[in-house]
Amino acid sequence: MINVTKSYLPDFDEYTNYLKGIWERVHLTNDGPLLRELEGKLKDVLGVKHLKYCTNGTIVLQMALKAMDITKEVITTPFSYVATTNALLWEGCTPVFADIRPDDYNIDPDKIEPLITENTQAIMATHVYGNACRIEQIQAIAEKYKLKVIYDAAHTFGASYQGRSVLSYGDISTCSFHATKVFHTVEGGCIVTDDDELAQKLHFYRSFGHRNDDYYSIGINAKNSEFHAAMGLCVLPKVPDLIAARKQVFSWYGARLNFEKITRPTLTPGVDYNYAYYPIVLDSEATLLRVMDALKAQDIVPRRYFYPSLNTLPFSVGHQPCPVSEDASLRVLCLPLYPDLPKEDVDRIAAIVNEAVAIMSEPV
Repeated sequence: MINVTKSYLPDFDEYTNYLKGIWERVHLTNDGPLLRELEGKLKDVLGVKHLKYCTNGTIVLQMALKAMDITKEVITTPFSYVATTNALLWEGCTPVFADIRPDDYNIDPDKIEPLITENTQAIMATHVYGNACRIEQIQAIAEKYKLKVIYDAAHTFGASYQGRSVLSYGDISTCSFHATKVFHTVEGGCIVTDDDELAQKLHFYRSFGHRNDDYYSIGINAKNSEFHAAMGLCVLPKVPDLIAARKQVFSWYGARLNFEKITRPTLTPGVDYNYAYYPIVLDSEATLLRVMDALKAQDIVPRRYFYPSLNTLPFSVGHQPCPVSEDASLRVLCLPLYPDLPKEDVDRIAAIVNEAVAIMSEPV
């Protein structure tokens, strides 16, 4: 079976060497030496001031909202993984959905300003597929209305915008280190800020709000373990090679797919991409379903990513129309992409997609 993604695993002996140290120290979690080492290396690689390594990419969104006292309306994107909306709802915020751009599928800054009310406190935008939002426009709106900016940058590790890590933008940016990501720690995530006061808050929030027997604030258990940090230390040096391999797979798809019948989201100017996903856009949901069935018949598993449009979730706050996102979510399909996907498999996947699309394009 060819899945939409496949986790990279480092050399087994390299990982177990870290485990030997854990066994010797008997320090399994609670801000251990491997976690601190990983945090330091991540800050160096990303060029950011403060970074806290946490348990996953959802809890860091919740921590961001809590740290900035966001409790009311947050303008956000309907085209993202459900964690973006869930974090807002879980923290008692009201998501207000701004539709997306029809070219890159990121939140449309032109749709944000009309939605701002006296209750708006923040903008939470997702860098979809690792492709940067229109950062300058969003920042200008935030400054005009004194709003906070939180970026769900779950997909962006290894991507840069204007020569800086995409994670370096916004009041707070968060990232996922889930096993399916370009860089992973099996489970994990991080929260990034340049603000010293916010960083101190987040440090305590991650660990129940206390250090030893001194209590400073409310908190939650967002600590990660030495075992997860060890995986990160093994994977981190390989990231440039992993991105290069992804780029190669990306180019194979580009040479084989029939772009007379298929389109792709465009890259934001100034982005150095990390090749995190390979989304294609089909002409209709019927064509998408035909392509999915044809691939699954050959044990190839793509993914409807993202589906459904989050403004249509049954547990969200009413239905807020976002026609671009609602349409895109019916027609976007992510094809398998991982560093060691063989060229012959890419050729086969592309041939199946092209054939299914051609059949749907034939006159009735």
